[in-house]
Parts: sequence; C-alpha cells; structure tokens
Amino acid sequence: MKQLAFELAAPPAPTLDNFVIGENAEVVAALRALARAGQSERFIYLWGGSGSGRSHLLLATLHALREAGRTTRLFDGSAEGVQADDACAADDVQRLDGPAQIALFNVCNTLREGGGVLVAAGDLPPARLSLRPDLLTRLAWGLVYEVRALSEKDRLAALRDYAAARGFALPPEVADYLLARAPRDLNSLRALVDTLDRLSLEQKRAITVPLARELLQPAPPKQS
Repeated sequence: MKQLAFELAAPPAPTLDNFVIGENAEVVAALRALARAGQSERFIYLWGGSGSGRSHLLLATLHALREAGRTTRLFDGSAEGVQADDACAADDVQRLDGPAQIALFNVCNTLREGGGVLVAAGDLPPARLSLRPDLLTRLAWGLVYEVRALSEKDRLAALRDYAAARGFALPPEVADYLLARAPRDLNSLRALVDTLDRLSLEQKRAITVPLARELLQPAPPKQS
C-alpha cells in the first residue's frame, strides 16, 4: 500500500448505523438483537475476507452493547478480570497464539456459565480455522455468519452517499480512482473522502482526480 503524502482524517467510529449493509441484512439484524438482549443466543461468530466489514461489525456491536449498559471488553489475549456477565469481543481469532487460544477458551467458558456475551471474528468459519479443537467448538456454540463484502456498485454508492452527507458531491471519476488504488475497506475509503474534502477546502481546489492522485502519492523521503 502506498504511503500517503497527507495526514488522513480519522475514520468514523464503527457503529451498526454507519455499516453499509449490502447483502448482510440478516447479520446486522442478529447483532442488533444481541445488543438489545432480544434473542436467546449469546455467542455470535463472524467470518469473512479482508475488507468484508467483519471487524467493523464486531466493534460496532461492542459499542451497541456498551450503550445498552453492558460491561464490555475487547479480548487482549488474557482471561484476567473477565466476569461471567461481561460482553466480550475477540477479533482476528485466526492470529491467536497458543496461550491466547487457551485464554479465549477460558473466556468462553466463563461467559457461557453466566449471562455473558461473546462476539468473535475471523477470516474463516470455525471448522476451517487452525486453532485448538476445544476452542473451535466454543466459537461455534452460537450463531455463525459469513459477512459478505460489498459489490463494486454498493461500495461506489456508499462512498457517494457518505460524501453527500458531508455536503458535497463526489465525482464518479474520483470515486472510481479511489476504489482502484486505495485500501478496499470502507472505513479507510471514508477517511480518504474526509481528507479530500479537507484538502479541497484548505487549497481552494475542486475535488478532482489530480487532487486524489496527490493524496495517494508516496511521501517524499525525509532529508538526513
């Protein structure tokens, strides 16, 4: 990925409201129900490829659970301090080393015994992960959903809608340029749109492909 020549705006905080649903209506409905304690299943596992939005949904659900009054924790490789009624999230479980897998196994048991909630995410369904068999069993205890990446049409529409919400029209050729050359996840693309808007105002220039090209150019080497 190219190093950006300008400081990017911070991506918007992930919420269920700013997730572009695409083909994931059932997934989002299940996560909303989990956040409001509207279903019996308290464990949900999300899987999907890079840029699918699985991490956005995991963090967004943790936010919604916190807003609903739950004590929330983002799994950091340790089971220390986790209570039976906590709401926990574990992202990129495929990367967990041996001790972290044991810790997450213990977290699952603790939450299961109480009224706790677990939202976990990885790049593959549980049966295809190279993790401890006992942990795989627990990750599949509840609901398992594939998070499907947005189509090009939906991704383009999402970018243009996001720009419109900020009060400007994103030219189609600029949107196409970003989609072809920038990171594919929607949060990164939204951050680029924010930065383009800021640069346009600061430099008093229209949002065009040349401006987007400047944004994505490699930063000049530092003088020694």
